[in-house]
Amino acid sequence: MTTPIFTESDLRAAIDRELPGVRADLERLVRIPGIAFDGFDHSHVERSAEAVAELLRDCSLDVRIVRSGGQPAVIGTRPAPPGAPTVLLYAHHDVQPVGDLALWESDPFEPVERNGRLYGRGAADDKAGIMAHVAALRAFGDALPVGVVLFIEGEEEYGSDSLEQLLSEHRDVLAADVMVIADSGNWDVGVPALTTSLRGLVNCFVEVRTGSHAVHSGMFGGAVPDALTALSRLIATLHDEAGDVAVAGLVSDGGTTVDYPEDRLRQEAGMVDGVSLIGTGRLTERIWLKPTMSVLGIDAPPTTGAPNALVPVAKAKLSMRLPAGQDPKRAYAALVEHLEKNAPWGARVTVTFEHDGNPISIDATGPMFDAARDAFRTAWDGVDPVDMGVGGSIPFIATFQEMFPDAAILVTGVEDPDSRAHGPNESLHLGEFARVCLAEALLLAKVAEAGAEPAR
Repeated sequence: MTTPIFTESDLRAAIDRELPGVRADLERLVRIPGIAFDGFDHSHVERSAEAVAELLRDCSLDVRIVRSGGQPAVIGTRPAPPGAPTVLLYAHHDVQPVGDLALWESDPFEPVERNGRLYGRGAADDKAGIMAHVAALRAFGDALPVGVVLFIEGEEEYGSDSLEQLLSEHRDVLAADVMVIADSGNWDVGVPALTTSLRGLVNCFVEVRTGSHAVHSGMFGGAVPDALTALSRLIATLHDEAGDVAVAGLVSDGGTTVDYPEDRLRQEAGMVDGVSLIGTGRLTERIWLKPTMSVLGIDAPPTTGAPNALVPVAKAKLSMRLPAGQDPKRAYAALVEHLEKNAPWGARVTVTFEHDGNPISIDATGPMFDAARDAFRTAWDGVDPVDMGVGGSIPFIATFQEMFPDAAILVTGVEDPDSRAHGPNESLHLGEFARVCLAEALLLAKVAEAGAEPAR
């Protein structure tokens, strides 16, 4: 059997033909509030998995919904033509909680277009990743030049707790020569990127106790410390005066040659005028290659209705991001030691681990990475792609690296710096989405042309 040869013009025309239907199906997915976090209605995650399964069946894939103690994932397969390689296409169908609805300009689960962007929870992260895969499959129709395995996870936003077990149980089915992880982003609108490093993370809780119960702030204040002040002082020890993390024993990765203009960073981050940046070194080093420490939340009495009483206990959620070369377990041990050592006024400190994830670094050399860069360059009309780091974490990629060491792992995505994934008013740039869909179709054609030897 001869594998059909698809020209660039063929694939451009095919993607243009398929985009209206792809967008309609994306909007249908966005309307499903599939949140895998505790306390939410997980029947919506089930609905989301079923909707994804239907999309894959319509692409002539053999489809099954699988789980291993967690939320449902979807696996779809289509065998390779003789002599052709197999490509695994990953995305996830679950989404983040929406947070404060008052901060959204429209219903987060009713997609709406404004100024060329499609707004809605999951519109970018990561239901557009699913639909980019579907768009590429539809572009080829029955003449797909490679084998494909689609693995659409159902609890990535919640930590992928069951992913390793799923990979182990379905390892033979998921094995591939090339793996496309569509859960990252591009350098800018109009500038594509391959993600070659992501930081790991450690999330934990620190509780500070100064008393067994609340007491009158007038009668005891001035002699008895309150837990909120003690917690605030403890948190303040986590950074030095420049804003670098002050926990001993953490490492930083090497340098980078990519520049991130300060004015662009400030605008994209929504920084208030007059607020200084923190940390030292090149900006891309600070957000990609150095450890960070953030306070994600504090349990304490709300200001409205707070009594005149000294708070006996206060709790904060801390999150560290860790560069390549940093073991998360060692980082957590270093943080616990720091917190216990720096407890103010003898306050009782209790640290509780939540979860962690490994950092990743990818050697993005070889024919499959060259094929990806060529595909991006073509889809973005001659713009060279950037090899970039990401300050965020996708810990499961390290699991893929370990379980499939011979596969070329390409980390791609649909997001741009204004997508606001995980935040209010998440959105997808529709022009960039069209380029992503074309790039993936071109990539599959180029992988077929490269004729990689099976890595199984």
